Amino acid sequence: MSSTAQQKKLSDVKFSVLDLVPILEGRTIAESFKNSLDLARHVEKLGYTRYWLAEHHNMQGIASSATTVLIGYIAGGTSNIRVGSGGIMLPNHAPLVVAEQFGTLETLYPGRIDLGLGRAPGTDQLTARALRRDLIESVEDFPKHVQELRTYLGPVQSNARVRAVPGEGTNVPIWILGSSTFGAHLAGLMGLPYAFASHFAPAALQAALKVYRDSFTPSDNLEAPYAIACVNVVAADTNAEANNLVTTLYQAFLNVIRGTANPQKPPVESMDGLWDASEQYAVQQMLRYSFVGGPKTVQEELQSFVDDTQVDEIMIASHIYDHQARLKSYELIADLVLKV
Repeated sequence: MSSTAQQKKLSDVKFSVLDLVPILEGRTIAESFKNSLDLARHVEKLGYTRYWLAEHHNMQGIASSATTVLIGYIAGGTSNIRVGSGGIMLPNHAPLVVAEQFGTLETLYPGRIDLGLGRAPGTDQLTARALRRDLIESVEDFPKHVQELRTYLGPVQSNARVRAVPGEGTNVPIWILGSSTFGAHLAGLMGLPYAFASHFAPAALQAALKVYRDSFTPSDNLEAPYAIACVNVVAADTNAEANNLVTTLYQAFLNVIRGTANPQKPPVESMDGLWDASEQYAVQQMLRYSFVGGPKTVQEELQSFVDDTQVDEIMIASHIYDHQARLKSYELIADLVLKV
């Protein structure tokens, strides 16, 4: 590790939140929405930079399918925190519709809206077909669609035959999201900020950051590369308490590798008997960048992550069943990293 890498402290890095709007076992979806707004207000007071919601479909444990609607709900219930998508899955939508939606959001909440874009459908192929109906165009058209969106949201072109109204002239910040080097290269070439999904796809993180920084070309949007990494954090007063809370996350990712869809489950005393050795290994590989423990443990692990990656911002996902414990986790993190 170089001396340069050691110089960036946690206080030099911005911290933000990724919310999947979990549906809790035994609770209602309406409670999930209420909890998300409460969390957004909580982290806004704590000094977090942005609050992003992720588009998923046909998943029994996630209620963020109507992502733009929820962005408006969160932005309308908060005052200054940036609110956006982490992300909008562009293959599911016509770029003009996305531009109109986010142009409307930016007009309602000026200077507070982010548009993060992903090229996966965020669901299975059958559901993707139900969403889009016409799948003639594929994820390979993603770069073309991103550029189309930039045009719609960019300077007013009065002679254009198709215009986004609202949308044109709003210059909503566009982010490229990714879990491989494809998005990293595209973000670099386009001079856009980049966010990597290391909370579930850790393997390509370092390679993607290098590709992004090496390929970065300054643009009207951004003069220098700016990278976010998303990680899982479960913080509690003690390591033992955090290790209990994180079993909710383990059960959620066990669902992922089994291809099952269930609401978010409460923590368990032990995962023994719930997974076999191969499943445990697969879950732990996916959750490599998960920082779990009391304040000192989490602080040391986050600092080590910053040393290794030199990211500009860390976005935190926190799969915690109990709402009050989830609020407390983000509060403990803020005490560690946002208090100078």
